[in-house]
Amino acid sequence: MAGRAGTEAESAPAAGAHGDESPPDDPRNVPRVPIQIEEAAAAIAMALICLITFANVVVRYLTNASFAFTEEISVFLLVVLTLVGAAAAFARDLNIRVLFFAEMLPARPRRALELTSMVLSAVLFTLVAWYGWRFFLDDWKFGTTSPGLGIPQWMYSIWLVVLSIAIVARLVGRLWRVWRRG
Repeated sequence: MAGRAGTEAESAPAAGAHGDESPPDDPRNVPRVPIQIEEAAAAIAMALICLITFANVVVRYLTNASFAFTEEISVFLLVVLTLVGAAAAFARDLNIRVLFFAEMLPARPRRALELTSMVLSAVLFTLVAWYGWRFFLDDWKFGTTSPGLGIPQWMYSIWLVVLSIAIVARLVGRLWRVWRRG
């Protein structure tokens, strides 16, 4: 209702974002590695993006010149932000997915579908890590440098591997929690 302050129950997240019966404080449903790691990385990346963009706007306004080279850092930070956000979303079971048909299924097939989707997601990010590793090795081998700053490109590409592995680890953790919950 408009104008009415929401109660704690109304503003609190549901027991499970996707129909989980376990309450969020159930130790079987809580990741062992704190999600605050991804939250801190995302906050730092977002703050740096804001600072770089603000500095670029101020400099452009005052001098009619631009920090064009900062674009590659901003793009890199956006990729980091996306990947750490994905890791946190998978750990919390808040990843984007289509639930229309899944929620129509009985509990057992719905659980099987959830487990299958997590396995397929883990396979996908394992492939991203594998090809990211090959990309990193090419950057390392050929000494590729970034176009704007001229720094070694592998300094950016290694993070695709590291963060893809982090996503796979979060997926495996979530898969284990769902499997144990039975």
